[in-house]
Amino acid sequence: MHAGISFPWMRTPSFYEEGMISDKDAYRALCQVETSIPLFSRDWWLDIVCGERNWNVLLCQESEQIEAAMPIYVPWRGKVTMPFYTQTMGPWIAPEAEDAKYATRLARRQALMQSFVERLSPYSYFYQHFSSQITDWLPFYWAGFSQTTRYTYRLYSISDTTRLWEEMSQSVRRHIRKAGKLGIEVQAGLPVGELLRLQALSFARQGLKPKGKNVLKQLVEEARRRGVGEIFGAYDAGGRLHAAVFIVWQKSSAYYIAGGGDPQFRDSGAHTLALWEAIQFVSRHTDCFDFEGSMLPGVERAFREFGAKQVPYFAIKKGNLSLYNRACLKLGRIFL
Repeated sequence: MHAGISFPWMRTPSFYEEGMISDKDAYRALCQVETSIPLFSRDWWLDIVCGERNWNVLLCQESEQIEAAMPIYVPWRGKVTMPFYTQTMGPWIAPEAEDAKYATRLARRQALMQSFVERLSPYSYFYQHFSSQITDWLPFYWAGFSQTTRYTYRLYSISDTTRLWEEMSQSVRRHIRKAGKLGIEVQAGLPVGELLRLQALSFARQGLKPKGKNVLKQLVEEARRRGVGEIFGAYDAGGRLHAAVFIVWQKSSAYYIAGGGDPQFRDSGAHTLALWEAIQFVSRHTDCFDFEGSMLPGVERAFREFGAKQVPYFAIKKGNLSLYNRACLKLGRIFL
């Protein structure tokens, strides 16, 4: 049974209790060896999207092992919320023995969740998206938290490109074929500045301004350095850039983080082709592709028409933000 990760310096409880190793340092060490921790909850990702000083972690330990962890983003004292470019956070629970009885597994998980609930009591506001792997939020419900169901869309067994193609809608296949007939080709390694430029153009078309540009730039640079992310650009025969998508991956899944397109080439099918080529590329690293969902009708339809399956996850909340905090969050001022 894999019940957690044991560290040599945790074998002497007094050494840990004296504060020589913080929970955050212990969690960083855990991230180095535990592959089941979601990408969005890994320390390097949190350092970028939250800022190194603006996140912390709650740990549950037993027999000198980390049984569960819950990273939290605290942009203001006493308030926990979600950072940009991060689909989910929430509790991570160490893998359990496959032969463990269901009732035993459920009781263990609820006990760990209850521990987190108790340690969240000092926070006047809490809002997090939990991973879809967390299917039981009862300890939070019992403590007065509320829940809203959100959705993401995922493709599975992505190495089977023939099946993926057959399960796409006619509209998606038509866009991909159109881009091919126009001579559009997809290339990896697009400069991050070009991604930001296309993203800004896409937002401007909708009367919006992009948020967290510096955060996105750092994510691209660090993901590339670690070999877990890339930008794919779609160019026509004249060398004009039509669209771009930024994808990151780990063994369990790849994720569509950001993208954009030049409005003058909106009907070329380039954005759809870029996603299709990116999906095929990341199939060498994982067998799942997560579009990172959207509750917006047009975006939801586009992802669904790729043949992706709808997957629910929980948004857990307690308390309220002040008007000032909400304005700061909306404007992205917490990243300045």
